[in-house]
Amino acid sequence: MTITITAFEDSPDRGQGLARDMRVRWALEELELPYDVRLLSFAALKRPNHLALNPFGQIPSFEDEGLVLFESGAIVLHLARNHPGILPESTDARARAEAWVFAALNTVEPPIVECTMALLFERDQPWQKARQPMLDRRVHDRLGQLSARLGDAEWLDGEFSAGDLMMVTVLRRLAATSLLNDFPALSAYIARGEARPAYRRAFADQRAVFETASAERPTDRSATASAQPEVG
Repeated sequence: MTITITAFEDSPDRGQGLARDMRVRWALEELELPYDVRLLSFAALKRPNHLALNPFGQIPSFEDEGLVLFESGAIVLHLARNHPGILPESTDARARAEAWVFAALNTVEPPIVECTMALLFERDQPWQKARQPMLDRRVHDRLGQLSARLGDAEWLDGEFSAGDLMMVTVLRRLAATSLLNDFPALSAYIARGEARPAYRRAFADQRAVFETASAERPTDRSATASAQPEVG
């Protein structure tokens, strides 16, 4: 049985590689594992057959030989722990790489998501102008801490790992903002991740889904963009 993951059939990120199935696609490409993708509409995410896979009605989900998982971090860690390639062999180094996975998801991503979602969906609210600088500062502080830890190293802890994979995908959410301008080391770090052949393959595959949907769409999506969920 081939691994199967779920993804948006028409991604709200417009093919920018921000939807969370990108993390799983990238991991699968790094590990050179074959997989199928089941594309879902926004309506299909809330139907019972998908809720049985992901109780929150999100993507991605993961199926392999009877195992069903949801949450991109859990899926990437499962893959990394069971297939050599994106976790170190040393027990201590492996534990540190896994710690960076959790840091990306629990420490760095939450303020980034809150900040970028406010920019996208709250800009018309009367309180947004006063609130946004506070959200920006929270992200800036986290970026400063991360940049200080990275220093002039190529990756977060020795060789490229699942921790870097997850951190790069989290930081890419800031691409449309100016918040990375003060942190050239982090911009270079993201670029190194994006330059990996496995990343490029995953991005191209996800992008192709959007391009196909865009070509088939009779009208633009501007009228419905504000009603669409967060990417992943």
